[in-house]
Amino acid sequence: MIDVGTLRALRSVAALGTLARAADELGFTASAVSQQIKRLERQLGVPVLAQAGRGVVLTPAGQAIVDSAHEVFQALERCAQAARSVSEGAPRGVLRVVAFSTAIRGLLAPAVVSLSARHPDLRVEITEQDPDQALHRVDAGTADLALVHDADGLPVLPPSSLTRRHVHTDVGDVVVDRAHPLARLDRPLTGADLAGHAWVTSPPGTVCHQWFRRLVADLPEEPDVRHLVDDFATQLSLVATGGVLALIPRLARPPLGEGLVSRPLRRRPTREVHAAWRRSADASPALRAVLAELAPEERDPAPDPR
Repeated sequence: MIDVGTLRALRSVAALGTLARAADELGFTASAVSQQIKRLERQLGVPVLAQAGRGVVLTPAGQAIVDSAHEVFQALERCAQAARSVSEGAPRGVLRVVAFSTAIRGLLAPAVVSLSARHPDLRVEITEQDPDQALHRVDAGTADLALVHDADGLPVLPPSSLTRRHVHTDVGDVVVDRAHPLARLDRPLTGADLAGHAWVTSPPGTVCHQWFRRLVADLPEEPDVRHLVDDFATQLSLVATGGVLALIPRLARPPLGEGLVSRPLRRRPTREVHAAWRRSADASPALRAVLAELAPEERDPAPDPR
C-alpha cells in the first residue's frame, strides 16, 4: 500500500521543483525527502522523478500519481472531520494559517485576540507567505487556511481542490504631515493635487509600488521619488519630516502620530483579500470559527483607521 507521507513528499517536489525546497516546506532534510521518494518508487515499481538540470520533473507515472493524490488527501480529511464532528462541541485543536504580511497585521492579529477569548481550546498558528506559496501550502496540506490578494488586479484563482471567500477590501490613502497643504483639503485628493510633491514609496516589485505607479501615471511630469523604503513605519517617519508624501494601504498602516493625517483619494487603489481552504475541510469547526471572525458580514471597504 502507498504511504501517505510519500504522496505528500512527491506532491511538494512536483510543485516546488527541487528536493531541497520541498524539504524546507515539509520540515525534513533533503535526504529524508529523497528516501521517501525512493520508497514510493519501490512501492510502485516505476520511477516517479527524473533529473532536469539542477531540479527534477515528474515522469508520466509520477504525474499520474500527483493528479490522483488530491483525492486521497480529501478522503483522509473527510475522515478526520467526521471523527471531530462526533467528539467536538466547539472549535479546538490547531489551525495553520498562511498569509501575506499586511493581512497578518490588519486582519489576523485582531482576529486571534477575539478567537482566544471565544474559543480557548483553539490554537491559531500563523506563517507569513506570499499568495502563490500560500495557496500551494494549503493545497499540499501543510496549511489549513490562506489569505491571499489580487495584487495585480487579477482574480485570485486557487487550485480546483480549494474554495475561497472574500473577506476584505483593502484601500490605499495618502499620508501627509499635518502642516502640509494637502492636509487642509476636506475632499478626496485628485491626480492634480499630487503633482509637484516629493514621495517616499515602497520599492519596485511590491504591491504598493504598483499602486503608486498607477496613481501617478497621468501626471504631466515624472514624480519626485526621494526614498524607496519597504517598511511602512519607516515611511511614516520620513513623512513626519514634512518633506514627502506616502501611499499606504490601510491594512499595513501603523497608528498615525499626532503630526500625521491620512487623505483619501478620488480614485482609490484597492485590492481584494480572499480566504482559501480545501473543499474537504468545509465542515471543520476550527476553520468555520476563523472564517466567521475574519468576515462576519464582509464590510467593504474597510473604514479608515485614523
